[in-house]
Amino acid sequence: MTDIFSFLTEHGIPFEQFDHPAVFTCEEAERLCPPMPGTATKNLLLRDRKGTHNFLVTVGYDTAVDLKGLKDLLQIDKLSFASPERLKSLLGVEPGAVTLLGIVNDTEGSVEVILDEAIWNAEALQCHPLVNTATLVIPHEGIVRFLEATRHPPRILRIPSRKDPNPNPIP
Repeated sequence: MTDIFSFLTEHGIPFEQFDHPAVFTCEEAERLCPPMPGTATKNLLLRDRKGTHNFLVTVGYDTAVDLKGLKDLLQIDKLSFASPERLKSLLGVEPGAVTLLGIVNDTEGSVEVILDEAIWNAEALQCHPLVNTATLVIPHEGIVRFLEATRHPPRILRIPSRKDPNPNPIP
């Protein structure tokens, strides 16, 4: 498993660290984390019906992802949440610590990164550093550099939410 702090430093990716009690949900993070700059995120590791395609989907922390709408947008048969075992094997994280930074451990390129357009356009993102007892704030340019360094070009989409039933892919 990669030391995320060493990886970020080696690749010149700036970050600001905020330590806090362990948080397992976005609601807990709102209550227990200190005020931080950047956009708070929610990360979902999803898989298709056969388990041959894995997707790390990053959205705003308050987005309720419409899995049926996302399935249709991705043109796949079915989407479901990855098991804790799959989380550990692909991203090296436990439930409650799913993070965009987990793709640093996907050296086989088994996970496709999908970012909501609002997240992609944010000035900075809040990301767990592979554990849920801290949050790193990374500027947009740092996220771009991180995705390039891990060889995970993101697909930028307007992720469907249960509040917005008519998403459109970004051209």
